[in-house]
Amino acid sequence: MATADQEASSVRPRSYQDESYPHGFLGTVGDLQKAGVLQDVVIEVEDRRFPCHRLVLSAASPYFRAMFTSDMAESRQKTVVLQGLDADMFGEILSYIYSGTLHVSLDKVQPLYQAADLLQLDYVRDTCSSYMAMNVKRSTCVDLYKFADVFSLDFVRRRSMQSIHHHFAKVASSEEFCSLSVNQLTEIISHDELDVKEETTVWEAVVRWVQHSREDRLHHLPSILPHIRFNLLTSDDTAAILDHPLVREDPGSSEVIRNVVQEGNPDLKLRLGMTTEMVLLTNLKYMFPPGTTYISTYTLLFMNPRQGKYISCSYDSDILSRAEAMTVTSDNNIYILSREVTGTDQLSLFQYSHVDNVWERAGIFPVSELQGPGDGWICDHELFEIDGSLYYIVVAKNRYRVCVVGMRKYDRHAHEWQGGDPWQECSQLQLDGVTGYTLQPCGPFLYFLSGPEVHHYDPSQNRWCKRTPQNVISEVFTSVAMGTEIFCTDFDFSQTMVYDTVSDSWQTLQGWQNPENATSLDIGPTLFVLENQLHVHVLLEAEESSEEESAEYQVYVYDRSADAWRDLEAALPDGGDLYVRRGPHWPVARIYLPYLMGAQKH
Repeated sequence: MATADQEASSVRPRSYQDESYPHGFLGTVGDLQKAGVLQDVVIEVEDRRFPCHRLVLSAASPYFRAMFTSDMAESRQKTVVLQGLDADMFGEILSYIYSGTLHVSLDKVQPLYQAADLLQLDYVRDTCSSYMAMNVKRSTCVDLYKFADVFSLDFVRRRSMQSIHHHFAKVASSEEFCSLSVNQLTEIISHDELDVKEETTVWEAVVRWVQHSREDRLHHLPSILPHIRFNLLTSDDTAAILDHPLVREDPGSSEVIRNVVQEGNPDLKLRLGMTTEMVLLTNLKYMFPPGTTYISTYTLLFMNPRQGKYISCSYDSDILSRAEAMTVTSDNNIYILSREVTGTDQLSLFQYSHVDNVWERAGIFPVSELQGPGDGWICDHELFEIDGSLYYIVVAKNRYRVCVVGMRKYDRHAHEWQGGDPWQECSQLQLDGVTGYTLQPCGPFLYFLSGPEVHHYDPSQNRWCKRTPQNVISEVFTSVAMGTEIFCTDFDFSQTMVYDTVSDSWQTLQGWQNPENATSLDIGPTLFVLENQLHVHVLLEAEESSEEESAEYQVYVYDRSADAWRDLEAALPDGGDLYVRRGPHWPVARIYLPYLMGAQKH
């Protein structure tokens, strides 16, 4: 029988966490503020007085903490006057401090951010920044771009810049466009991504900007002109610009134009609007010449079924046959990750030359192949751009449905500054019970999507975070991102889901209806986004009762307003034997068709 001392020694102390305490405490503090009880300082903003509690302000804001706990004069004053703040915005900030709830709208998000920036309230700043990024539209992009430029909000700035590029012709005729600084103007017109069909549109935008305040801006014209791509203009267009009153009025401008035209710049690319979106399909063909078993050849099919354009090109078979992954970056560079012919564990990157229609070594250090944790692991290789950087990713799986995601990020500066390997190891993800899955970049994150699991990788934190899974598709086969949403479907194309990455929520889309005389998919579907619309590429197998056994490739486009898939009725090439997918979807790039057709290799 245990003694009293033995019983006492077996009883260990425990800690208890009251989950309701923080909420109740915050509610009580808010009640004290509303009742005007125990307030010990008055904050004065624009002649408006806000009675507050020093302790509460100090707990919420490093700005107030430094003010009230230092030897500053304000630490002893009953009334503290704050300069550079909007009184209404300070009221919103106080409401957040005392309640934990923040109300944001487009008309007050910028002054609210400014107030939060001064008071060092990270949550308010981050929330305002995310809200601005979500509300970048043609009508707001210039205003948000200017604000983000001042406060170095890189993500908002990039999103705004993308919208300006996409809507350039209309944005350039707006009053807001004329309020840009000269540096902001030159940055915008320097980009390849301008969606203009002719370079004269860029010149006309510059003219409007200068004429908006002619006396103050005419002297900037010589510094702006080198950003006009005169190599994309006809000689008649250039002559017309030289004869323009603005150019004739400023002596230095005509000299700049003549120097730019004479020197030329072959590195200046075509603008985005001068190109055509094309889907890149890798086609594997088997040929049987006399006296041989077979020969396999790889070609790339550049296609735009919406416009009825199909161009097939053959390249170095070693590059395509050894390719593990292909990706198109945000700046329209096309990369292939391919094994070296020597059979080493090195993978090299090849970049597509749009001008010459050839694959060239990308000038990026080879990356050592990532392996599974042991023998018997099957590895899938991926190459993605995430938040502006290239990532080499391997997903290793074993027969016990254990899945390990290994990653390396390409950091050119690590090699330039330290002389080390520019491919830096990233955080791993390990999961159990995973069968079908896809990896999908969207916005600044990488998403791992399967039936039971959804995780996203945050490059800024180098860590994986669990997100809300869907319970409709047991094995995800293909996925593609469009805006802030990710679309995915299964092998049979029987269920299609859309994941909203902002709200972390799922929605089921209308399923695909088998067309007549087609009972099944011969191979799994592949999603892609072309001209801002969701498409799927399928190989349909005819019914067994058909007089002739046949299969054909078809493309369907998703009509979101009708929640239905519509047959494009496009005359796709049969593809020989097989279109080989290397990634979660077919990549899409902007291609200048005269370059592609003029340099075709067959």
